[in-house]
Amino acid sequence: MAVVLPIPEYAENGPKELDAGSLFVLKSRGSWLHCGYHLTTAIVAPALLSLPFAFTLLGWIGGMICLSMAALVTFYSYNLLSLVLEHHAMLGKRQLRFRDMARDILGPGWGRYFVGPLQLGLCYGAVVASTLLGGQSLKFIYLLSRPNGSMQLYQFIIICGGLTLVMAQLPSFHSLRHINLVSLILCLIYCACTTAGSIHIGHSNEAPERDYSITGVGINRIFGIFNAISIIATTYGNGIIPEIQATIAPPTTGKMLKGLLLCYSVVISTFFSVAISGYWAFGNQAQPSVLQNFMLDRMPLLPKWFLLITYIFTFVQVSAVSLTYLQPTNVVLEKRFSDPKKGEFSIRNVVPRLISRSLSVIIATTLAAMLPFFGDIMALFGAFGCIPLDFILPMVFYNVTFKPSRKSIIFWGNTIIALVSTVLSLIGAVASVRQMVLDAKTYRLFANM
Repeated sequence: MAVVLPIPEYAENGPKELDAGSLFVLKSRGSWLHCGYHLTTAIVAPALLSLPFAFTLLGWIGGMICLSMAALVTFYSYNLLSLVLEHHAMLGKRQLRFRDMARDILGPGWGRYFVGPLQLGLCYGAVVASTLLGGQSLKFIYLLSRPNGSMQLYQFIIICGGLTLVMAQLPSFHSLRHINLVSLILCLIYCACTTAGSIHIGHSNEAPERDYSITGVGINRIFGIFNAISIIATTYGNGIIPEIQATIAPPTTGKMLKGLLLCYSVVISTFFSVAISGYWAFGNQAQPSVLQNFMLDRMPLLPKWFLLITYIFTFVQVSAVSLTYLQPTNVVLEKRFSDPKKGEFSIRNVVPRLISRSLSVIIATTLAAMLPFFGDIMALFGAFGCIPLDFILPMVFYNVTFKPSRKSIIFWGNTIIALVSTVLSLIGAVASVRQMVLDAKTYRLFANM
């Protein structure tokens, strides 16, 4: 049974007027703490383990500058989005989705044909990538106990997908608040383990000879720099800020900023510790996931129990990431197949929800198993998706909504960030496509990578 909330923010589009996707999935019942949990899970994911590798393409100075600038710009960008959302809420028209913002601020075509599909593709791609990462973590756990085991990567991906299939039936984004609290704790633990492991190996006899020279020469080095920028931008990416803010109980004023402060206290402590320790320990030999450096010729450089804890926590946390990025897809499915006039847990709505969400997870799991080289594809998604959604559109939304003076610092600051990000997005996309072409010889469906 839908509960009508007599809140001023809902004066024009109250629960009775919401579609089933917004009404059931994006329930507005959370606190700023819950918002912080969701934000942290959406940003602090195992993809951050690739930051030492990004440093191999940028070096110490370039890596630290890019990592710091991305932190500042994304925090600023997400706060701008929050301010725009709060402004429209106070006017009586609360926006619950990214496409709603684009529709109301830029026009209906932008929401329907650009922002909506872009966000949906990016978030579903993140689900596929998370399922793949989860399967790889399970495979590493398996190889630690059975170094000569015969199980293939796709089998572990299916196991990971099975767990996501069960958890995906949680009805709303707000239902994930406790899972995402656990996710926050786990990401702190496995990042601490990764940092400690890197420092230990760096001081041990097995430490590789460290070389901090930037890899690549000529055009390869230039494209490598833009690939690294795309990696860092994607790592900080969060294409679901409006959906996360939608979970906050009205009034929302000031709550998102508190959630962002909680999130970025975790972001700064984890991103910088993993990036600095990993690059310090392994130099330009850092692998796409720094955990790969913890094994040498399939022999662990750290105690097995320590690696097991790190991989298990990574696997569990990446499952929470999958659930978080499934929410925009769930909104679309609920809107299409559920009836907002019926109860959320009525047979009329439960059966379509079970079938549609199960099919969504099965398709994502199949894609992850078929395309174990999905990291290259996600780099392209990052250039085309993360940068527009997180670095460009927030600046445009703010300038169009609040119309700051063209002589003001904030107008030109937003404009410069948007223009520079547009250039980086285009060059990053070219660099990502080039890298996919170079790696094409290793592509094989259901490869045991």
